[in-house]
Amino acid sequence: AKLADGLREVAGRAGVAVVTNRVGSMLALFFTDRPVLNFSDARKCDTDRFALYYRAMLEEGIYLAPSQYEAAFVSGAHSDQDIRETVEAAARVFEVLAK
Repeated sequence: AKLADGLREVAGRAGVAVVTNRVGSMLALFFTDRPVLNFSDARKCDTDRFALYYRAMLEEGIYLAPSQYEAAFVSGAHSDQDIRETVEAAARVFEVLAK
């Protein structure tokens, strides 16, 4: 929840519309301002923007699944610091994407 909430917060501050869907420790980030409830909704999201986000996060040292249609998994191996650093990197990336 910390990661999903943090990503939504920093995206909102940057003015970038995102939706995070989360079940337990599995989450997905979609570039849209509408709920994503099924594959049809997911296909309407901005996958080009996700690709920019993915590449920019790699440059920040954050390794994510390369497709918007894949989920991220947080585990006990991820510390609060890991989550904090990921959210901080995302904040920098969202600032660039907002331009």
